[in-house]
Amino acid sequence: MGIKVAKFGGSSVADAIQIKKLKDIVEGDGDIKYVIVSAPGKRFKDDSKVTDLLYLCKTHIEHKIPYEQIFQVIYDRYTSMEADLGVDVGIAGDLEEIRKEIENGASVDYIASRGEYLNAKIIAAFLGFAFVDAKDIVRFSDKGKFLEDVTNDSINRVLSGVDKAVIPGFYGEKLDGSIKTFSRGGSDITGAIIARAVDAEVYENWTDVSGFLMADPRIVDDPKPINSISYMELRELSYMGASVLHEDAIYPAKVADIPINIRNTNKPEDAGTMITAQPQVDPDQIVSGIAGKKGFTVIGVYKSHLASEKGFIRKLAGIMEDNDITIEHLPTGIDTMSVVLDNKMINGKLDEIVEEMQSQLKPDTLEVVEDISLIATVGAGMAARKGTSATLFTALAGAGVNVCMIDQGSSEMNIIVGVEEKDFETAIKAIYNAFVE
Repeated sequence: MGIKVAKFGGSSVADAIQIKKLKDIVEGDGDIKYVIVSAPGKRFKDDSKVTDLLYLCKTHIEHKIPYEQIFQVIYDRYTSMEADLGVDVGIAGDLEEIRKEIENGASVDYIASRGEYLNAKIIAAFLGFAFVDAKDIVRFSDKGKFLEDVTNDSINRVLSGVDKAVIPGFYGEKLDGSIKTFSRGGSDITGAIIARAVDAEVYENWTDVSGFLMADPRIVDDPKPINSISYMELRELSYMGASVLHEDAIYPAKVADIPINIRNTNKPEDAGTMITAQPQVDPDQIVSGIAGKKGFTVIGVYKSHLASEKGFIRKLAGIMEDNDITIEHLPTGIDTMSVVLDNKMINGKLDEIVEEMQSQLKPDTLEVVEDISLIATVGAGMAARKGTSATLFTALAGAGVNVCMIDQGSSEMNIIVGVEEKDFETAIKAIYNAFVE
């Protein structure tokens, strides 16, 4: 097989015990050439992530509050990890240098990035791999824009002479030499960027779950795992919040047509979920996953001859733009149109929005339905399967759930229904049972 790039998340590198599992995984697969690591995550429920502690140090310094006790927690955690793994990379000296930088007003990006930096140094020594600092290969402009081509060139130049390496995730370097981080969870992005640059066969993303599940386990008892899913299907589900992968991490791998394999560090025997460019349609499985979100408002507009009125949608979109609101969905009929809005975007402006719609659109009637949940039923096999919609709506009717809104994308890969929030869990269970059980 070709090159594998493996990224290990915070839970997978939280302490020496987890890092020893990481070593077993890497040594058991000779195709893994490049390992990207996060900062140590939580070791138990009430523990703190190292990155959060580093941010807290910066906040304390800015407010002239003693930070030494927090930093000592970080210091003890890394020095203990170094000792428990039986390596000596001079981590105490690195920590003292970081302490001085914090006191001298180092940027928040620099401080936050040190969690990955220190972890990568320790893990590289433990694996016997080279340590490659992300600042030497991941490039940003002076304004903080990620430089894709420059980064690809840097990665190829630096890694061309390195057989196996550990690279810290989450950050890179601006052209002026300062540290710049991605958004939180950005180690996923680093892994995908490395995978694309080295033309990896697979990008493995190791975490604390065995891939994606077909439904939220807090709602559906023991939902089945998703063995394979396409980037497009994942995008539909992640819009509804069903994701264990940083959304921006999908893009570099997608454009390079590199499969992403979500794996479980604690259960490496599990195959996990494979994310591919093209959907793998299983004739025995119509639906890939079911996900939903609460907190929407639907404004229903009725106007005679609406479909023939020029500029109607433009005016509607203008009202939302003026109020800094994104339209989530816009199901339409001959004389009707429903506008689906996120309650967080509305933020107390509903009456104002309705007044503007009445004034500018002059509808015959306008109806507002609040406390709506959206549920997406996603699957590449749905488009070619007769009776999919009938199965969905029969299941909801049988469960006593009233459907307030229906929307289907042009790809026919998903069907989104709006239901009252009180019916949210009931609806998801009904759909899951109809298609999966």
